[in-house]
Amino acid sequence: MLTEVTATRYVTPLREGGSLPGLVEADDLGLYVMKFAGAGQGRKTLVAEVVCGRLARRLGLRVPGLVSVALDPVIGLGEPDEEVQQLLKSSGGLNLGMEYLSGAIGYDPLAYTVTSEEAGRVVWFDALVNNVDRSWRNPNLLVWHGELWLIDHGASMIWHHNWPTAPTAAGRSYDAGDHVLAPFAPDIAAAAADLAPLVTEELLAEITADVPDVWLSGEPGFDSPDAVRRAYAGTLLPRAATIHEHIVQAPSAAPAPARRGPGWRTGDTTHQGATA
Repeated sequence: MLTEVTATRYVTPLREGGSLPGLVEADDLGLYVMKFAGAGQGRKTLVAEVVCGRLARRLGLRVPGLVSVALDPVIGLGEPDEEVQQLLKSSGGLNLGMEYLSGAIGYDPLAYTVTSEEAGRVVWFDALVNNVDRSWRNPNLLVWHGELWLIDHGASMIWHHNWPTAPTAAGRSYDAGDHVLAPFAPDIAAAAADLAPLVTEELLAEITADVPDVWLSGEPGFDSPDAVRRAYAGTLLPRAATIHEHIVQAPSAAPAPARRGPGWRTGDTTHQGATA
């Protein structure tokens, strides 16, 4: 299960996201980007963050650590912003926290390059979970300590908004032509060979077990949280085996010009990011 912390202070809203996440301090003295159970996108956004975030980490991709955050709505009483105050009041109980990467900067493909191998692994993973929110318009990637980090997976696994369609999800294609890493010639075949064998029934059972019951209870068509967990695993497992065959790469994803290597265009790969 996710480690549970308690929110002790609401620091500031982060208005980049549509769900209005906020930076909070917790009783473990950590800072977390919190996504709220009471936000308009609902609890399925939190489920997607957990399933995708845990899966990405187990596959060797860099994602912020996740915790569940217990929130007492009283924290919102002193918040001057009415929208934020209402969000805090409607999100009492468990919410999701992501480790705050202090000093990280937003990814810019014109400033930071990646290898075809890393690009392939990210694209393959995004195809697996059907993440359509990694375009050049909204990369949802950070550079922290000179390395690429994946964030914001709440819009993934769209089939969980309509479970009757889930059995056909394994064969659905994934259009990677608009992916922010498409220009770096993603090596999809190598990624599939390395990562697909890691996605097992046992691994998916472990990952879905991390989703709190309260975010799964009462799902229409299911009689228990465990039944919902099995539905997530039952959709991702067959998709992992064949998704590399259904990734559509546009001509823009052709091999990129030779570069000195991954990292900043200046060749500096030890950049620590902007100061907080």
